[in-house]
Amino acid sequence: MAEPDPVRVVPLAGPAIAPLLPALAELRIQVFRDFPYLYDGDLAYERWYLERFAAAEQALVVAALDGERLVGAATAAPLAAEHEDFRAPFIRLGIDPADVFYLAESVLLGGFRGQGIGHAFFDEREAAGRRLGFGKAAFCAVVRPLDHPLRPPGYRPLDGFWRRRGYVPVPGMTTTFPWKDLDEAEASPKPMQFWLREL
Repeated sequence: MAEPDPVRVVPLAGPAIAPLLPALAELRIQVFRDFPYLYDGDLAYERWYLERFAAAEQALVVAALDGERLVGAATAAPLAAEHEDFRAPFIRLGIDPADVFYLAESVLLGGFRGQGIGHAFFDEREAAGRRLGFGKAAFCAVVRPLDHPLRPPGYRPLDGFWRRRGYVPVPGMTTTFPWKDLDEAEASPKPMQFWLREL
């Protein structure tokens, strides 16, 4: 029996991003339903969010394709193009947002994890950030309590993976962002911690 073709990891920018947006919206909703995000996704919001992202100058999507099917994606754009709530913690600590390439999200279906795709997502975005002249890369991650009632048994956070990539959580570099959890009646603000590395 022939081996299945490997997943292709392809960086896309400019007009090449737009055709992926509907599949990316559905992928974000599916993956972010899991702990720690517990996101009760809204397709209309996702479309608005992704269209706004795709319009940003120097926006990047790194797509993981199983044949023609989108099974994962990672995005990045200049931090200066992001919402003020994401820029403010950097400004507060004396870091110029214009020097930061912001790694907005990384989503991958469970059956495709453990194959090095997560590393490829970071490799491609960091390389793009360097080519574009950014000195730093950053992302933020939700902070959940250890005793959260929806935390699954055996859950392992990605902190070790991120640290091995050279990222560190910066004390005081936090924000909040609202969304509706699966067990919530309406959206509430969630604490977010920024992680940073030099490029």
